[in-house]
Amino acid sequence: MPNTIIVGAQWGDEGKGKIVDYLTENADVIVRAQGGNNAGHTVIHGDQKYILHLIPSGILWPEKKCVIGNGVVIDPAALITEFETLGKQGIAISPDNLAISDRAHLTLPYHRLLDSYRESGLGGKKIGTTGRGIGPTYVDKAERSGIRMADLEDQEFLDARLAEKIDQANRILKDSGAEALKLETIKVELQTAHQRLAPFIRETTSFLHQQIAEGKSLLFEGAQGTYLDIDHGTYPFVTSSSTTAGGACTGSGVSPRAIDNVTAVAKAYTTRVGAGPFITENAEFSDRMHGMGREFGATTGRKRRCGWFDSVVTGHACRLNGADHLALTNLDGLDGMEKIKICTAYRFNGEVLTTPPARVEDWKDCEPVYETLPGWPDTATAGAANISSLPENARTYLDRIAELCGCPIKLVGVGPDRKETLVCD
Repeated sequence: MPNTIIVGAQWGDEGKGKIVDYLTENADVIVRAQGGNNAGHTVIHGDQKYILHLIPSGILWPEKKCVIGNGVVIDPAALITEFETLGKQGIAISPDNLAISDRAHLTLPYHRLLDSYRESGLGGKKIGTTGRGIGPTYVDKAERSGIRMADLEDQEFLDARLAEKIDQANRILKDSGAEALKLETIKVELQTAHQRLAPFIRETTSFLHQQIAEGKSLLFEGAQGTYLDIDHGTYPFVTSSSTTAGGACTGSGVSPRAIDNVTAVAKAYTTRVGAGPFITENAEFSDRMHGMGREFGATTGRKRRCGWFDSVVTGHACRLNGADHLALTNLDGLDGMEKIKICTAYRFNGEVLTTPPARVEDWKDCEPVYETLPGWPDTATAGAANISSLPENARTYLDRIAELCGCPIKLVGVGPDRKETLVCD
């Protein structure tokens, strides 16, 4: 298998975890390169459901190696909880199958408190953060005052930096009525976490280059989606890291020259969690999905906003990421519908746009241009054995999406299980 980057082509929650899990069989090393435990990847295999936040989905395959790269921000308490949860599900985690970059930054209790404090003060302008402290951690990283995994080995430096950061946080939080953070408590928590995580921490870039030199294949598991990217997303309603294919390289230390394939993952419709523009959002469609028990966030449990497939968003994401293929998930979510809409363009101030606008204020003035296709109300995609056994109208729908996005569809998901993945010829 070639070295492949998996990237979300919408606003996250596209089903990347399922696609990574499916492709892992033919990969050797699975890499997370950005984001933090604000990402939630759900993988269902048989009667087991696994929800992963920091650990790559490849951990479910015992013979594979997993890496949490330098671009990830790591809440050590959350990571240890994830270890324990997976352990109870029979997933063995050891330094033999998981490595953590010594350059990854730490998300600590003061980051979480600052995140909640900032969000609560935004009123009607809330970003929709998960409150996991991801943004403040990346702020510390950008202003060069963060704490990295390697710093856990230097107690003198760590104590001084913690004292400085906790003092700053307590001064900011004073007016909010929050209880002051205690330096000693956080020091003890961090020392305990370090004891547990120390065997996993290493310089991972050289390890990845060694794997490439030995002819091993790397699979990069993207978190969130293109339109949550700090540069290319619906700013300011974005995350704090680079969620595009380029972020996989900078967040792991692997050169773009080593990448052979980019697969963009999208749902057969569109969803979004949290605030921000969403041109094709449709209340009736959302109610239908929620009524079916679908579209609840793996990380927060929040209802996802739902709407029709947006080829403006997805097509631009394919171009931006240099996607070789599309993996389309949740096609079965459209089973039973008489008619299905696809957004082919936006109308904005008398113009027709086929690329999303830069300013979030302009998104508000865009209207979707829809094309209506016949559904497959009397047949189902769920349980289909292969692409040719899909309803004819479903195949027509897939062909139209590929045409509009300018990207061939390689994989189609017709259910949550690993086995419910169809390969296009």
